[in-house]
Amino acid sequence: MDSNTLNTVQNYLGALGQRDLEKLLTFFPENIDWFIPGNEDVAPWLGKKSTKTEIKAFFELLWANTEPLSANIDAILTEGNLAVVTGKFSSRMTRTGKTYETLFSIHFTIEDGLIVRYRLLEDSYGLVEALRE
Repeated sequence: MDSNTLNTVQNYLGALGQRDLEKLLTFFPENIDWFIPGNEDVAPWLGKKSTKTEIKAFFELLWANTEPLSANIDAILTEGNLAVVTGKFSSRMTRTGKTYETLFSIHFTIEDGLIVRYRLLEDSYGLVEALRE
């Protein structure tokens, strides 16, 4: 287990849980390979991102549209500079008031203490349903 990879991921998750945008942005280089698949027409924060500015906009849009209800980490697995986090979370959609619950996995690649590659997989169909009026 690479303790630097684990520490970076744990610190990132801590900042995410606190919705600390300034701290979150310190985990990313200026250019990143980021992708959260899903329907970008319904959930415009989804999709590919490649700059720290786009990551900032992602969190601002996500947080304007969702209210966190719960989050649980099941496992954090690391091998070298790779990490996978699995768990489940639930959110309330601010526009519809509907609750969205999903299992998730986040795949990280860490270089020099920074997240250079990020993939989040979730129930994108469930997200679209929760956002449907």
